[in-house]
Formats: sequence, structure tokens, C-alpha cells
Amino acid sequence: MTVVHELIQDQRRFFAEVMGARPIAPDVRLRETDLGLEVTITGTRPRGTVLWVHGGAFVAGSARTAVAPAVHVARAAGARLLSIDYRLAPEHPHPAALDDALAAYRAVLAAVPAHELAVAGESAGGTLTLALLLAARDAGLPLPRAAVVLSPASDLTMAGASHRTKSGVDPVVRADLLRASFEAYRAGADAADPRISPLHADLAGLPPTLIQCGSHEVLLDDSTRLAARLAAADVAVTLEVAPGMAHVFQARGPELPAAGAALRSIGRFLREHLDAAP
Repeated sequence: MTVVHELIQDQRRFFAEVMGARPIAPDVRLRETDLGLEVTITGTRPRGTVLWVHGGAFVAGSARTAVAPAVHVARAAGARLLSIDYRLAPEHPHPAALDDALAAYRAVLAAVPAHELAVAGESAGGTLTLALLLAARDAGLPLPRAAVVLSPASDLTMAGASHRTKSGVDPVVRADLLRASFEAYRAGADAADPRISPLHADLAGLPPTLIQCGSHEVLLDDSTRLAARLAAADVAVTLEVAPGMAHVFQARGPELPAAGAALRSIGRFLREHLDAAP
């Protein structure tokens, strides 16, 4: 077994044994549908639909094992949420995950008008959310009302200074795991390819976007640089950096004050745009 294979297996065990074991509140309803894993909150009348792309460094996770942050977002927004699966590297390298995400988006569009739809994702799911939006734009598909990306890896060249300056304080993301996962996903493709690293794409025309991250993560610069590039492309963008927080801290839920504040902000952002739909 190679070192890379061992690292990827570590990732998969973490998502299966840790992320997948997180308890789900009794008022959460999970239902498998043709469009994805549907998440609804009992007693709420959903305003719009959020298409959710799970994280896992492109090599791990699933719609179900990574459901914790999706549930928190669904609750905060008062929305119906559809968490989708996609093929994982290294068995299925780029562009398999992007192709699956775009296919899922097309399927959802057939059932949900774009003006009632938002797209969101965490970590690698945030990366794929951005790549999905770019692919949909280039294919001439209607774009959703808004996008939310949590701690996205926007630049798989790993050129951001925070990969070095934050390595000593990031308790979640390890450089060797990140590099191995990125290499498995790319499978020799150029890391600066805009379909792989959205930071290097023409970002014009994307919907209003909320970016959240923590100040204690090696991917900090992937968020700050992305926000600057979106702003330069005339995209309405909001960047929120939580001091002292780590990668996808929102998954810990409102019991963590910083996560609660972040989730409330996500809820306000999504309600603002979904409620403004014609």
C-alpha cells in the first residue's frame, strides 16, 4: 500500500467513523430522492431549495456522512436542501466530480426554477460549487439566486501564503493529506486549470456569493484571494473570517458561538436572496 493510498484511506475512515456518526436532531427529516438526499426541518415551510455539495478533499465523504453542516445550513435558511453525491478520486479523477455535480444541477433545474435555488458547499464541495457555477454559466444554463462556500480550496496550486503561515495553528487540515488528495483528484492535470482551481477562472457573471472561513486554517488565503477575484469581476461577494476558527467550523453547530453566528449569517444571506425571487 502506498503512502498516498494510506492517507486517502485515513480520510475515508474519518468521514465514515467521525463525520457520519454525528447525531441528527429529531426534527430533521432525511429522504433519499432521485435528485439527492433531501434534508427538511419538521415544522418549517421551506423557502427555496439549496443544492449542497459535500466536502472530503475530493477523495472521501458522501451526501450522508457529511450531512451535519448541510443540516445546520438547512435549518438556518429555513430551506429544503438537496445533498448530492459525486464520484471520488483516485478511482474517478477530474472531471468526474464536476461532471456529476453539473448533471445533478441540470436535474434539479428540471424540478426547481433557478430563482428558487441556491448552491452551497463546504471544503472541496465549495470548490466544486464554484466549478459547477462556472460550468453552468458557460453552458448557458440559468444560474441560482446565490451561492455559499465554506472554506473552499479555490487554488489547488497551493500558492497561498497561508499554506505555510497557518500550518502551525490549523488543527484540522494537514499539508500531506491535502497534497495527496489534490494530486489524486488532478491525476496529472494542471492544477491551475480553471475547472480545477476556480481562482484562476473568469468569474464574471456568477451569482451573489458568501464565503466563510476561519483565521486558523491553511486554506485562509484560498478564501481571501477568491473574494478579491470575485469583487474584481463585479460579483457581489461577502467574505466572513471567523477569528481563531478552523476548517469548516460551522459543522460543530450553534453550540459553538462562532459557528452559531456564522450559521445565522448564512441563513440571513440565503433568505435575503431566495425571498427576493420573483
